[in-house]
Amino acid sequence: MLWGLFPLYFLLLVPATAYEVVSFRVLLSLVFCALLITVLRGWPRIAGIVRTPRVLLALALSGVLILANWEIYVIAIDAQQVVDAALGYFITPIVTVLLGVFVLRERLRPLQWTAVGVSVVAIVVVAVGGATVPWVALGLAASFGLYGLVKKRVGPGVDALSGLTLETAWVTPLALVQLAIVAGGTGLAIGRHGAGQTVALLLAGVVTAIPLLMFAGSARRLPLVIIGLAQYIIPTLQFVIGVALLHETMPAGRWIGFGMVWLALVLLTVDLVAASRRRGTVPLPASPEIR
Repeated sequence: MLWGLFPLYFLLLVPATAYEVVSFRVLLSLVFCALLITVLRGWPRIAGIVRTPRVLLALALSGVLILANWEIYVIAIDAQQVVDAALGYFITPIVTVLLGVFVLRERLRPLQWTAVGVSVVAIVVVAVGGATVPWVALGLAASFGLYGLVKKRVGPGVDALSGLTLETAWVTPLALVQLAIVAGGTGLAIGRHGAGQTVALLLAGVVTAIPLLMFAGSARRLPLVIIGLAQYIIPTLQFVIGVALLHETMPAGRWIGFGMVWLALVLLTVDLVAASRRRGTVPLPASPEIR
């Protein structure tokens, strides 16, 4: 639910640009994670990961992907394209399934192929109904789908806190460059638009890390199918915020397209639940470790 309410938080940061917001999010997340690791005495785990070049380089790639995902997301919120962002996270499981097929050579069951086909048609319908390609949704789904693929290759040996720490450390130079460019152009918004906006921006690290740690804790306690179903709360809340609170336009074509996406997710969920009953456990199409 916290992840689903993120659009409301990012709207509090206006008029800070997406590049300033994401840069502070990276830097302050790194500071917050470093403090947590110190308190939890997790530096030996970090040292162990650093001594593994393959994992360290994979975390560099996942850091770049999540940085791109964050920036596309915040840009979409600033442009009041929250519904498009929600669409991106609705279709992320389908993108992850496709990556599993074409990259990991996984085989899909018939109902999964049906869900993929319905999703592809849905994207075409949304594009035709909106007279434009939903680049925001596709960018979010692609970046987060690839992020999940990289994290899968990293494996379970890297816990959420250590992974986030090293990912943000890798992209910190990019965040500093972005801040310098913004400062030299329009100027930084922090400290110039009231105490509320400044405090909200300074809380970016905490806001990023707390839902992540809550997710990591629950993931060890809940069945994977339950976690997979709970993932749909996030884009559902985003969709409600975009339509009901921000009054974004929803022509008939977009409603039809979203309806088809929801149908695809129902098919995918039914297949996952059926497979979990047969096997006792089932791999999920995506695990949203970071928003």
